Amino acid sequence: MLVRTLQKAREGARRIESDTWNSVRLLLKGDDVGFSFHITTMYANTATTMHYKNHFEAVYCISGEGEIEVLATGEVFAIKPGTLYVLDQHDLHQVRAHSELQLACVFNPPLHGNEVHDASGAYPLEADVVAD
Repeated sequence: MLVRTLQKAREGARRIESDTWNSVRLLLKGDDVGFSFHITTMYANTATTMHYKNHFEAVYCISGEGEIEVLATGEVFAIKPGTLYVLDQHDLHQVRAHSELQLACVFNPPLHGNEVHDASGAYPLEADVVAD
């Protein structure tokens, strides 16, 4: 059995910072469960364009409000507590946080730990491993 706390993970190398978000990576590839699990905070009044060409992602909104736009179609969907969205088509998308968004995210294949978005908005398939 594996047990971790969000607070302890926030205080160590499992917290990854970016300009518009931070991500606490509670489960990673090295945990050998087939997916990674993160609590991601999107900062208020920011927009982040992402394109997970190498991964599928499911996102559940815990708190906050915002919206997601599928950039290929222009479709916009509200994000609020209780909303789930799944990027099952490797969708090029933009998340706009109207207030701070706290999101629970699952990635398949799992992330190694230190990934940040590249110039295209994607995470690489291979990256540095995060130690506990």
